[in-house]
Amino acid sequence: MILEEKKEYERVLTIAGSDSGGGAGIQADLKTIMACDCFGTSAITAITAQNTLGVNDIHPVPIENVKKQIEAVLDDIGTDAVKTGMLYSSDLMRTVKTTLAKYSVKHIVVDPVMVATSGDRLLLDDAVAYLKNEFIPMAYVITPNLSEAEILLERPIKAFSEFPQAAREIAEKYKTSVFIKGGHFEEDIILDIIYDWEKDTMTELTAHRVLTKNTHGTGCTLSAALACFLARGNSLMQAAYSAKGYLLRSLKNGSRYTIGKGKGAVKHRV
Repeated sequence: MILEEKKEYERVLTIAGSDSGGGAGIQADLKTIMACDCFGTSAITAITAQNTLGVNDIHPVPIENVKKQIEAVLDDIGTDAVKTGMLYSSDLMRTVKTTLAKYSVKHIVVDPVMVATSGDRLLLDDAVAYLKNEFIPMAYVITPNLSEAEILLERPIKAFSEFPQAAREIAEKYKTSVFIKGGHFEEDIILDIIYDWEKDTMTELTAHRVLTKNTHGTGCTLSAALACFLARGNSLMQAAYSAKGYLLRSLKNGSRYTIGKGKGAVKHRV
């Protein structure tokens, strides 16, 4: 009898908040991880009452429980990449950072979630300084949108032409690679910048804007996809190309659907 050799999953742990509307947060991450052919695990940091119209309530999960969720996953299943999303407070970030450090995780993708697509604040004011000074520097790569990049730089970014310099400044300031997303500008052609801090290389990704209001959770989706392709052994640049391609397909497929009264979600299964 010939025994079939067992395969191994590429594993991705998402540490983020729950979105009751299913379009962002843990729900979007796990849908993305499955669509990108990885095995998803999770540690839930907060429970939100949320839909396509906005965030109505945020209930933080006790920090000790978040720590135990992470440890339960990493002690048994392990992971090839970690994606962090909504972390809410400096105490929570400190615990997540300390816990991940014990397991020497290499690929940590930090989505520096501060404001939801709807405009609702998702990060306490006292946590911003810790995010910038302590948490982001441990990341392999961060994925700020325009407004988050401006907060990190402490100055406005007024045009696409400023993106390359902004990416380089953020990378040098926080000692990590950067994937700046340009979707918040109004141009028909969207520009994203990937700056690999370790290799000192910069790449521009351009794409035509997908005309759709179903954009809820796009940041979560992109960062989760990036973590997946890193977990699968891709270089940062390869992972960025693949993650961007996945998001564009998700946006295009999702544009054919109507869900909710506000900003619907992308279609994660492409």
